[in-house]
Amino acid sequence: MKKTIAILLLFTSLLINAQAVRKYSNEFMNIGVDAAALGMSNAVTGQTGDVNSGYWNPAGLMQIEDSEAALMHASYFANIAQYDYAAYAKKIDDRSAWGISMIRFGVDNILNTTQLIDNQGNIDYNRISLFSTADYGFTFSYARRPTLAEGLTYGVNAKIIRRVIGKFANSWGFGFDFGLQYEKDDWHYGVMLRDITTTYNVWAIDEDKYNAIKDAVAGQNQAPPESTEITLPKAQLGISRKFEFDHDYTLLAAVNLNMQFARTNAIFGSDALSIDPALGFDFGYTDLVFLRAGVGNFQKVEQIDGTKKVNFQPNIGLGFKYKGIAVDYALTDLGDQSAALYSNIFSVKVDLSVFR
Repeated sequence: MKKTIAILLLFTSLLINAQAVRKYSNEFMNIGVDAAALGMSNAVTGQTGDVNSGYWNPAGLMQIEDSEAALMHASYFANIAQYDYAAYAKKIDDRSAWGISMIRFGVDNILNTTQLIDNQGNIDYNRISLFSTADYGFTFSYARRPTLAEGLTYGVNAKIIRRVIGKFANSWGFGFDFGLQYEKDDWHYGVMLRDITTTYNVWAIDEDKYNAIKDAVAGQNQAPPESTEITLPKAQLGISRKFEFDHDYTLLAAVNLNMQFARTNAIFGSDALSIDPALGFDFGYTDLVFLRAGVGNFQKVEQIDGTKKVNFQPNIGLGFKYKGIAVDYALTDLGDQSAALYSNIFSVKVDLSVFR
């Protein structure tokens, strides 16, 4: 029943509220990957430097020593939706690297009850079928270190977006990201520009299936939805520094400024720009065990009585690394912290050079 409600809301939103330009589009690409990064509330733009950099900032791929692979799985909304991620990256030479990654966010085995009632008004449960809705993101990354700028690296992502809503509708989308990292005096700085050319999605809707349900609610869904969707650019700025104590203990502190070029519920914003800060910490012992914490997603929320409050998202995490294999865990808050809607996320990262 929960899955049926979820997909009906999703499909209704597609049909009724489709716009050429949307403030929130392809949002599954903004959830994040890697439990280590999620445990720090995604404050990793400046220092990310492994296979997961293809998502966070492709410039960080230059920090890979050989080749790496990563996997992650998470369940959302009381296990209704499944989120999966896989990535591979490899060093080309001393001044370049490449990577590829895939994200899938989907709801499976959804009840299709649009044909539950036949033409005579009779309920026939044999007319119920199952379908899935899934969003896919494929990212191809390239990073390079220029010869004339010491401490500077840059990277580019080419993204292919595939979205499928059963046999009702599907779309293809294309976009690009650009990232920079700069290191000086133990400080790390990063810039990530997402969807810099806008990401353009083109929808194809099954007209027969649309016509079969468009009159389900009188006066609604009369006009076909728009077939194009544009994801607006976003920017992330990051700064971090790692401190060492007695050669065994380390503390990484990082700050991110996540920016959208539109008004949102972020605590800092105007009609032209909204800024959502994030703060993360990573405490390590002998490069073996890690304890992480972070806070982000600060949002201004209006209460029923008209007053406003600021909500935020706290995250914590644990990590263990041994002989090139890292296993990480994050406990993340998916919404208003008062609701305690937490999700358990696990990820694995492997330095493939250890098997040679």
